[in-house]
Amino acid sequence: MSTKIEKKPKKAKNMEEMESESRFNRVSKPVNFLIGLLFLLLALACVVPFIFVIIISLTSEEALKMNGYRFIPEEISFEAYKHILSSGSDILRAYGVSIFVTISGTLLGLIIMSTYAYALSRRSFTYRKFFTKLIFIPMLFSGGMVSSYLVMVNFLGLKNNILALILPLCVSSFNIIILRTFFRTSVPEAVIESARIDGASELKLFIKIVLPIAIPGIATIGLFLTLAYWNDWFNAMLYIEKPNLIPLQYMLIKIETSMEFLVKNASSIGASAIEASKNMPTETLKMAIVVITTLPIMFAYPFFQKYFVNGLTIGAVKE
Repeated sequence: MSTKIEKKPKKAKNMEEMESESRFNRVSKPVNFLIGLLFLLLALACVVPFIFVIIISLTSEEALKMNGYRFIPEEISFEAYKHILSSGSDILRAYGVSIFVTISGTLLGLIIMSTYAYALSRRSFTYRKFFTKLIFIPMLFSGGMVSSYLVMVNFLGLKNNILALILPLCVSSFNIIILRTFFRTSVPEAVIESARIDGASELKLFIKIVLPIAIPGIATIGLFLTLAYWNDWFNAMLYIEKPNLIPLQYMLIKIETSMEFLVKNASSIGASAIEASKNMPTETLKMAIVVITTLPIMFAYPFFQKYFVNGLTIGAVKE
Protein backbone atom coordinates (compact mmCIF):
# COMPACT_ATOMS: atom_id res chain seq x y z
CA MET A 1 0.00 0.00 0.00
CA SER A 2 1.58 3.21 -1.10
CA THR A 3 1.28 6.48 0.75
CA LYS A 4 1.46 9.83 -0.87
CA ILE A 5 3.31 12.64 0.87
CA GLU A 6 1.64 15.91 0.26
CA LYS A 7 4.07 18.69 -0.52
CA LYS A 8 3.27 22.20 0.44
CA PRO A 9 3.48 24.76 -2.33
CA LYS A 10 6.71 26.68 -2.45
CA LYS A 11 4.89 29.99 -2.09
CA ALA A 12 3.12 28.84 1.08
CA LYS A 13 6.41 27.60 2.48
CA ASN A 14 8.02 30.96 1.85
CA MET A 15 5.11 32.71 3.53
CA GLU A 16 5.49 30.52 6.61
CA GLU A 17 9.23 31.30 6.76
CA MET A 18 8.53 35.01 6.50
CA GLU A 19 5.90 34.83 9.26
CA SER A 20 8.28 32.90 11.53
CA GLU A 21 11.04 35.46 10.91
CA SER A 22 8.57 38.26 11.58
CA ARG A 23 7.53 36.66 14.90
CA PHE A 24 11.19 36.21 15.82
CA ASN A 25 12.06 39.84 15.07
CA ARG A 26 8.95 41.24 16.71
CA VAL A 27 9.48 43.17 19.97
CA SER A 28 6.81 43.18 22.65
CA LYS A 29 5.44 46.47 23.95
CA PRO A 30 7.09 46.25 27.43
CA VAL A 31 10.49 45.49 25.88
CA ASN A 32 9.99 48.25 23.33
CA PHE A 33 9.18 50.67 26.16
CA LEU A 34 12.31 49.67 28.10
CA ILE A 35 14.50 50.08 25.01
CA GLY A 36 13.02 53.51 24.34
CA LEU A 37 13.55 54.51 27.96
CA LEU A 38 17.17 53.34 27.78
CA PHE A 39 17.86 55.41 24.66
CA LEU A 40 16.13 58.40 26.25
CA LEU A 41 18.42 58.16 29.30
CA LEU A 42 21.47 57.87 27.04
CA ALA A 43 20.36 60.93 25.07
CA LEU A 44 19.85 62.92 28.28
CA ALA A 45 23.28 61.83 29.52
CA CYS A 46 24.76 63.39 26.37
CA VAL A 47 22.63 66.54 26.18
CA VAL A 48 22.22 67.55 29.84
CA PRO A 49 25.95 68.24 30.52
CA PHE A 50 26.13 70.60 27.55
CA ILE A 51 22.96 72.39 28.66
CA PHE A 52 24.54 72.69 32.11
CA VAL A 53 27.65 74.24 30.56
CA ILE A 54 25.48 76.81 28.73
CA ILE A 55 23.69 77.68 32.00
CA ILE A 56 26.99 78.14 33.84
CA SER A 57 28.33 80.37 31.07
CA LEU A 58 25.25 82.61 31.52
CA THR A 59 25.62 82.80 35.31
CA SER A 60 27.24 85.82 36.92
CA GLU A 61 30.68 85.24 38.43
CA GLU A 62 29.64 86.45 41.89
CA ALA A 63 26.58 84.17 42.03
CA LEU A 64 28.73 81.26 40.88
CA LYS A 65 31.26 81.84 43.66
CA MET A 66 28.56 82.20 46.32
CA ASN A 67 26.14 79.43 45.28
CA GLY A 68 28.24 77.08 43.17
CA TYR A 69 26.98 75.32 40.05
CA ARG A 70 23.19 75.31 39.67
CA PHE A 71 20.76 74.43 36.89
CA ILE A 72 18.71 77.51 37.74
CA PRO A 73 21.08 80.48 38.02
CA GLU A 74 20.38 83.07 40.66
CA GLU A 75 21.65 85.88 38.43
CA ILE A 76 22.01 85.80 34.65
CA SER A 77 25.00 87.57 33.15
CA PHE A 78 26.53 87.80 29.68
CA GLU A 79 29.82 89.12 31.02
CA ALA A 80 31.83 86.10 29.85
CA TYR A 81 30.58 86.46 26.27
CA LYS A 82 31.12 90.24 26.37
CA HIS A 83 34.69 89.67 27.47
CA ILE A 84 35.32 87.26 24.58
CA LEU A 85 33.60 89.51 22.04
CA SER A 86 35.51 92.55 23.32
CA SER A 87 38.25 91.54 20.88
CA GLY A 88 35.81 92.52 18.14
CA SER A 89 37.26 92.02 14.68
CA ASP A 90 39.96 89.67 16.01
CA ILE A 91 37.35 87.09 17.01
CA LEU A 92 35.58 87.35 13.64
CA ARG A 93 38.89 86.98 11.82
CA ALA A 94 39.80 83.96 13.96
CA TYR A 95 36.40 82.43 13.15
CA GLY A 96 37.06 82.98 9.46
CA VAL A 97 40.51 81.35 9.67
CA SER A 98 39.10 78.31 11.50
CA ILE A 99 36.23 77.91 9.04
CA PHE A 100 38.55 78.20 6.03
CA VAL A 101 41.09 75.76 7.47
CA THR A 102 38.37 73.27 8.45
CA ILE A 103 36.60 73.28 5.08
CA SER A 104 39.69 73.31 2.86
CA GLY A 105 41.58 70.81 5.03
CA THR A 106 38.64 68.40 5.14
CA LEU A 107 38.13 68.54 1.37
CA LEU A 108 41.84 68.13 0.62
CA GLY A 109 42.17 65.29 3.11
CA LEU A 110 39.18 63.45 1.68
CA ILE A 111 40.51 63.76 -1.88
CA ILE A 112 43.97 62.46 -0.98
CA MET A 113 42.91 59.69 1.40
CA SER A 114 39.96 58.41 -0.65
CA THR A 115 42.03 58.07 -3.84
CA TYR A 116 44.90 56.44 -1.95
CA ALA A 117 42.56 54.04 -0.14
CA TYR A 118 40.71 53.15 -3.35
CA ALA A 119 43.98 52.22 -5.06
CA LEU A 120 44.91 50.00 -2.10
CA SER A 121 41.51 48.30 -2.19
CA ARG A 122 41.85 47.19 -5.84
CA ARG A 123 43.46 43.75 -6.16
CA SER A 124 44.54 44.59 -9.71
CA PHE A 125 46.86 47.34 -8.45
CA THR A 126 50.42 46.00 -8.88
CA TYR A 127 52.10 47.88 -6.02
CA ARG A 128 49.24 47.44 -3.57
CA LYS A 129 51.28 45.56 -0.94
CA PHE A 130 54.17 48.02 -1.09
CA PHE A 131 51.99 51.09 -0.56
CA THR A 132 50.01 49.31 2.16
CA LYS A 133 53.22 48.66 4.10
CA LEU A 134 54.31 52.24 3.42
CA ILE A 135 51.17 53.68 4.97
CA PHE A 136 51.55 51.42 8.02
CA ILE A 137 54.95 52.94 8.93
CA PRO A 138 53.58 56.26 10.31
CA MET A 139 51.14 54.27 12.47
CA LEU A 140 54.05 52.49 14.18
CA PHE A 141 56.83 55.08 14.13
CA SER A 142 56.83 58.86 14.32
CA GLY A 143 59.62 61.33 13.70
CA GLY A 144 58.49 63.46 16.64
CA MET A 145 57.73 67.12 17.09
CA VAL A 146 61.29 68.39 16.47
CA SER A 147 61.65 66.69 13.09
CA SER A 148 58.13 67.75 12.08
CA TYR A 149 58.94 71.36 12.99
CA LEU A 150 62.20 71.28 11.00
CA VAL A 151 60.43 69.85 7.96
CA MET A 152 57.59 72.38 8.11
CA VAL A 153 59.75 75.46 8.82
CA ASN A 154 63.20 74.84 7.32
CA PHE A 155 62.45 72.44 4.48
CA LEU A 156 58.96 73.56 3.35
CA GLY A 157 59.21 77.15 4.60
CA LEU A 158 55.64 77.22 5.95
CA LYS A 159 56.24 79.40 9.01
CA ASN A 160 53.34 81.88 9.30
CA ASN A 161 51.60 80.20 6.36
CA ILE A 162 48.01 78.99 6.30
CA LEU A 163 49.22 75.65 4.88
CA ALA A 164 50.94 74.98 8.21
CA LEU A 165 47.46 74.60 9.72
CA ILE A 166 46.21 72.34 6.91
CA LEU A 167 48.97 69.93 5.90
CA PRO A 168 49.86 68.32 9.29
CA LEU A 169 46.33 66.92 9.75
CA CYS A 170 45.56 66.32 6.09
CA VAL A 171 46.52 62.64 5.85
CA SER A 172 46.06 59.97 8.50
CA SER A 173 47.17 56.35 8.13
CA PHE A 174 44.31 55.22 10.36
CA ASN A 175 41.70 56.95 8.19
CA ILE A 176 43.23 55.47 5.03
CA ILE A 177 43.00 51.96 6.47
CA ILE A 178 39.35 52.56 7.39
CA LEU A 179 38.53 53.78 3.87
CA ARG A 180 40.47 50.94 2.25
CA THR A 181 38.48 48.39 4.25
CA PHE A 182 35.23 50.18 3.44
CA PHE A 183 35.99 50.23 -0.30
CA ARG A 184 36.94 46.56 -0.24
CA THR A 185 33.84 45.38 1.63
CA SER A 186 31.15 47.77 0.35
CA VAL A 187 31.97 48.36 -3.31
CA PRO A 188 30.87 45.25 -5.28
CA GLU A 189 33.34 43.87 -7.80
CA ALA A 190 30.45 43.15 -10.19
CA VAL A 191 29.66 46.86 -10.47
CA ILE A 192 33.29 47.75 -11.19
CA GLU A 193 33.69 45.00 -13.77
CA SER A 194 30.49 45.97 -15.56
CA ALA A 195 31.64 49.60 -15.69
CA ARG A 196 34.99 48.56 -17.14
CA ILE A 197 33.24 46.47 -19.77
CA ASP A 198 31.20 49.55 -20.71
CA GLY A 199 34.47 51.43 -21.27
CA ALA A 200 34.61 53.61 -18.16
CA SER A 201 38.04 54.97 -17.23
CA GLU A 202 39.42 54.58 -13.69
CA LEU A 203 38.76 58.23 -12.86
CA LYS A 204 35.19 58.12 -14.18
CA LEU A 205 34.60 54.81 -12.43
CA PHE A 206 35.83 56.27 -9.14
CA ILE A 207 33.80 59.49 -9.37
CA LYS A 208 30.55 58.18 -10.87
CA ILE A 209 30.26 54.73 -9.25
CA VAL A 210 32.59 54.22 -6.28
CA LEU A 211 32.07 57.55 -4.50
CA PRO A 212 28.23 57.37 -4.38
CA ILE A 213 28.40 53.87 -2.92
CA ALA A 214 31.11 54.86 -0.41
CA ILE A 215 29.38 58.01 0.90
CA PRO A 216 28.84 56.60 4.45
CA GLY A 217 32.54 55.80 4.90
CA ILE A 218 33.69 59.08 3.34
CA ALA A 219 31.22 61.05 5.49
CA THR A 220 32.58 59.34 8.60
CA ILE A 221 36.17 60.25 7.75
CA GLY A 222 34.98 63.75 6.83
CA LEU A 223 33.49 64.12 10.31
CA PHE A 224 36.77 62.96 11.88
CA LEU A 225 38.70 65.51 9.83
CA THR A 226 36.25 68.31 10.63
CA LEU A 227 36.56 67.69 14.36
CA ALA A 228 40.35 67.48 14.15
CA TYR A 229 40.73 70.73 12.21
CA TRP A 230 38.18 72.69 14.22
CA ASN A 231 39.68 71.70 17.59
CA ASP A 232 43.31 72.12 16.54
CA TRP A 233 45.33 74.82 18.28
CA PHE A 234 48.71 73.12 18.73
CA ASN A 235 49.87 73.66 15.13
CA ALA A 236 48.95 77.34 15.41
CA MET A 237 51.06 77.62 18.55
CA LEU A 238 54.02 76.04 16.73
CA TYR A 239 53.91 77.71 13.32
CA ILE A 240 51.78 80.87 13.49
CA GLU A 241 52.87 84.24 14.87
CA LYS A 242 50.91 86.60 12.61
CA PRO A 243 47.71 87.81 14.34
CA ASN A 244 45.68 87.59 11.12
CA LEU A 245 46.35 83.82 10.82
CA ILE A 246 45.48 82.78 14.38
CA PRO A 247 42.52 80.33 14.47
CA LEU A 248 39.66 80.55 16.93
CA GLN A 249 40.80 77.81 19.31
CA TYR A 250 44.24 79.31 19.81
CA MET A 251 42.84 82.81 20.28
CA LEU A 252 40.42 81.61 22.96
CA ILE A 253 43.25 79.78 24.73
CA LYS A 254 45.32 82.97 24.68
CA ILE A 255 42.40 84.94 26.15
CA GLU A 256 41.92 82.39 28.93
CA THR A 257 45.67 82.21 29.67
CA SER A 258 46.06 85.98 29.85
CA MET A 259 43.05 86.27 32.16
CA GLU A 260 44.33 83.54 34.50
CA PHE A 261 47.76 85.19 34.57
CA LEU A 262 46.24 88.55 35.47
CA VAL A 263 44.11 87.06 38.26
CA LYS A 264 47.00 85.08 39.79
CA ASN A 265 49.53 87.91 39.61
CA ALA A 266 47.24 90.89 40.28
CA SER A 267 48.87 91.64 43.66
CA SER A 268 52.33 91.98 42.12
CA ILE A 269 51.15 94.05 39.16
CA GLY A 270 49.38 96.84 41.03
CA ALA A 271 46.15 98.11 42.57
CA SER A 272 44.45 98.64 39.21
CA ALA A 273 45.09 95.01 38.29
CA ILE A 274 43.64 93.85 41.61
CA GLU A 275 40.47 95.84 41.00
CA ALA A 276 40.18 94.57 37.43
CA SER A 277 40.74 90.94 38.43
CA LYS A 278 37.81 91.07 40.87
CA ASN A 279 35.37 91.70 38.01
CA MET A 280 36.81 89.14 35.60
CA PRO A 281 34.55 86.13 34.82
CA THR A 282 37.27 83.48 35.10
CA GLU A 283 35.05 80.42 35.66
CA THR A 284 32.16 81.41 33.40
CA LEU A 285 34.66 82.36 30.68
CA LYS A 286 35.85 78.74 30.44
CA MET A 287 32.28 77.55 29.94
CA ALA A 288 31.60 80.26 27.36
CA ILE A 289 34.67 79.11 25.42
CA VAL A 290 33.30 75.55 25.40
CA VAL A 291 29.95 76.80 24.06
CA ILE A 292 31.53 78.96 21.33
CA THR A 293 33.79 76.16 20.10
CA THR A 294 31.14 73.42 20.27
CA LEU A 295 28.13 75.05 18.60
CA PRO A 296 29.57 75.08 15.03
CA ILE A 297 30.29 71.35 15.24
CA MET A 298 26.74 70.74 16.47
CA PHE A 299 25.41 72.52 13.37
CA ALA A 300 27.80 70.60 11.10
CA TYR A 301 26.87 67.14 12.40
CA PRO A 302 23.35 67.00 10.82
CA PHE A 303 24.99 67.61 7.43
CA PHE A 304 27.08 64.45 7.84
CA GLN A 305 24.15 62.56 9.37
CA LYS A 306 22.10 63.17 6.24
CA TYR A 307 24.78 61.50 4.14
CA PHE A 308 25.02 58.61 6.60
CA VAL A 309 21.34 57.82 6.02
CA ASN A 310 21.20 58.51 2.27
CA GLY A 311 24.47 56.77 1.48
CA LEU A 312 23.26 53.47 2.89
CA THR A 313 20.59 53.21 0.20
CA ILE A 314 22.82 54.14 -2.77
CA GLY A 315 24.32 51.45 -4.92
CA ALA A 316 23.37 47.77 -4.87
CA VAL A 317 23.92 44.65 -6.94
CA LYS A 318 20.77 43.02 -8.24
CA GLU A 319 20.81 39.25 -8.31
